Amino acid sequence: MKRFLCLVLALLLLPLWVSAEETEAPAPTIRVLLRRLNLTDRADLILDGVYTAATGREATMAFPKGSQVTVQIREGELYLFYAGMSLRVGDELRFIRNASSASESEGIRFAKNGNFYPGDLLLTVKDGLLQPVLTISVEDYLMGVVPHEMSNAFPLEALKAQAICARTYALAHIDTSKAYDVVDTTNDQVFKGVDLRDQNAIRAVKETAGVVGMYKNKLANCYYSASNGGQTELVENVWSGRGDWSYYAMVDDPFDLENPESIVRRAKLRKDGQNIPADFSVVIASYMADEMVRKGFEPLPRAFRIDSITAVELGGGKFDKPSRMVDEMTITFTWSGRKLLKWHSDAAPTDDDEEIFLFAITPEPTDTPTPSPTPEITPEPQPIYSEFIPVEESATLTLPLFPEVIRALKLSISGSDNEMVTLVESDDTFTLEARRYGHGVGMSQRGAQWMAAQYGKSYADILSFYYPGMTLAKVDAGAAALPTAQPQLVETPAPPATPTPRPTLMPVTGDLPQGAYLASVEGIEDDSSLNLRLEPTTASDILMRLYKHQQLVVLEICDDPAWVKVKTDVIEGYVMLSFLEKVE
Repeated sequence: MKRFLCLVLALLLLPLWVSAEETEAPAPTIRVLLRRLNLTDRADLILDGVYTAATGREATMAFPKGSQVTVQIREGELYLFYAGMSLRVGDELRFIRNASSASESEGIRFAKNGNFYPGDLLLTVKDGLLQPVLTISVEDYLMGVVPHEMSNAFPLEALKAQAICARTYALAHIDTSKAYDVVDTTNDQVFKGVDLRDQNAIRAVKETAGVVGMYKNKLANCYYSASNGGQTELVENVWSGRGDWSYYAMVDDPFDLENPESIVRRAKLRKDGQNIPADFSVVIASYMADEMVRKGFEPLPRAFRIDSITAVELGGGKFDKPSRMVDEMTITFTWSGRKLLKWHSDAAPTDDDEEIFLFAITPEPTDTPTPSPTPEITPEPQPIYSEFIPVEESATLTLPLFPEVIRALKLSISGSDNEMVTLVESDDTFTLEARRYGHGVGMSQRGAQWMAAQYGKSYADILSFYYPGMTLAKVDAGAAALPTAQPQLVETPAPPATPTPRPTLMPVTGDLPQGAYLASVEGIEDDSSLNLRLEPTTASDILMRLYKHQQLVVLEICDDPAWVKVKTDVIEGYVMLSFLEKVE
């Protein structure tokens, strides 16, 4: 527990009425690995503030506000490019933010007009790539977390609850024994830098400055997820390991359930057997294979048909009551099968075919060499089936919902196989409904949104509902202590920065190959990039970085459908399909 007690600066259990203005202690800081930027061997930076570049403990040079610099790896070392100059700086370079008379919007930008990162940036070389770690005040960090973990459009009280959860999580994960404390992705908390237009979220951070969740005089673990599906989950049901999680409880959550923005997936099974999802029919056929053999049918999905569904029930469950999570489905249905009559091949004559005789003819001699004969391709034999034959007695199967059924019915929401599934029966259909986006532990963001918007609940009400055993306290938020650069360095006129420019988008010309289509890189931030890899896996070598709006020819979908093979006029490789948009 020493790791966060020292960095919280002697955690003070102050009453909540203490205002932020009453304290002037330095603010706690957190180190964030900026993995989302996907930097490879180069970083193009806009220093939107007064910064000093330092190698180790030795100051190298100061930069006035607005400087544009490039840091690049060459032969395993870092090089700094600025204003037509280049400097070899070794294996690490730190940009230190200095005190100045400028506004609170000072920081580093990774793209023109992009979000700013208010803090110190450490660049090192790790496994041949740039590793960027931002040291930032926890309160500034939250301004770049809250509007992306929730939304700036959420009600203020919900955003305040989110700010307290995110602050508590951040402080509890500070660990000076490691190279960084958190990453800027969903592995910890999404952080995309600060955008001053997110005024609602920024207000929530400022009005709850320093407020954290506590349990037994220690920082709590304030887990949260997008939607719990109508019931909160227990920590011990999701993660292994010891711990006292008594401040959590499993309770029904009507607020998440009522919110129309909570994700719900539905699958309808018609009682008359019409329009049964093909993938679901395949799953049922696989469980019926032995019975199909006993009835003389071919045990394959193409020889199986559901004729009607007479009953569906949900049951099972991995956890004790009051958990409402089910993991089994029992289905009763009538069905038909087809028998294999024979195999037919167009290459071999059948009893009904006429006999054809071919005579050999000797060709006239010529000076042109006789071409080699084209080898014959024997067609694959094709099965000939009977019509579907109904089976008199109905069948009843109990199937595990996860993972086959839930995916065959396209009910999977986040791929975690922990959806809350319910059943609704009407005169004509059985409808399965799946809810829960995320692990379901702690605060539901959709539930908090609904509590604040529809019921007027405060952030304290929201947190007490989702963490009933947790108390609120306040730590010293303080103010970031910034060093002051030497005035003569900052004020010295400098020519405009001329770093090595960011590569222009590659051309894509010529006709498209058959079956290919044109796509554009769109699913990334303006200040980010997409890795083009040698093979369709994140473990493969990175060939280069692709920037937003880069057009690509999509050649084929890989065995793993999340990846596609692409090319430009310059290079060919593999990218993840989810980051592309088809160009119409």
